[in-house]
Amino acid sequence: MHRFFLRVFRRFLGQHMRALRLAAWGEPQAPAGRPLVVFANHPSWWDGVAFTLLSAALFPGRRMFVPMDAEALSRYAFFRRLGVFGVEQNSPRGAVFFLRQARALLAEPSHMLWINAPGRFQDARERPVVIAPGLLRLPELAPDAAFLPLALEMPFWTERKAELLAAFGPPIEGALLAALPREARREALREALTATMDRLAADAIARDPARFRTLEQGKEGMGGIYQAWQRLRATLRGEAFDPRHDRRA
Repeated sequence: MHRFFLRVFRRFLGQHMRALRLAAWGEPQAPAGRPLVVFANHPSWWDGVAFTLLSAALFPGRRMFVPMDAEALSRYAFFRRLGVFGVEQNSPRGAVFFLRQARALLAEPSHMLWINAPGRFQDARERPVVIAPGLLRLPELAPDAAFLPLALEMPFWTERKAELLAAFGPPIEGALLAALPREARREALREALTATMDRLAADAIARDPARFRTLEQGKEGMGGIYQAWQRLRATLRGEAFDPRHDRRA
């Protein structure tokens, strides 16, 4: 079932995004034999697709789990088969359930928990980056885990579709975070994620695919009747057809 949905997500991304790209400097540095918490910014609905595809491409052998608003999950019930579990928002009962689930999941070294650090949608340029209370508590529950910041962006470059860009920052030891007072811990998590987001933003502004490794490639060009005509014209002229608007990128 996981392989089936992975194919679905790859096809969906290919139809609606130009590519999924990982910054050359942003390869994940995840220690083996220990649970992992990936904490990301939350710029759009596409984050869930990014989590699934990045997990499959970069973390073979690890099982992914993702908390999601329970009401939203009721509209996308198939996500449960991908390791997504529902959490009631703005509810003491939901907070207790999330922490109990996280503690159990992170007790297994091969598990990884992917979480949106703000707990709500937040533009990639908005500062300060919000750190939700649930993430703040996780180092206390899983001091053996490594905490890995993940920056995501969805900019438009030169083509009709947007780019889905990603980059991981250096891991942080859960035990080091757990030893900090909570406000200092919040700042440590915020600084790590913000630094990763700022560095990815610089690459996004540069609009240079050479700065990235392409993990998934979508269809390029305008599509439709106009692109079909361009392809036919190139064929009649004996020319190679390139559907991109900017053929240098």
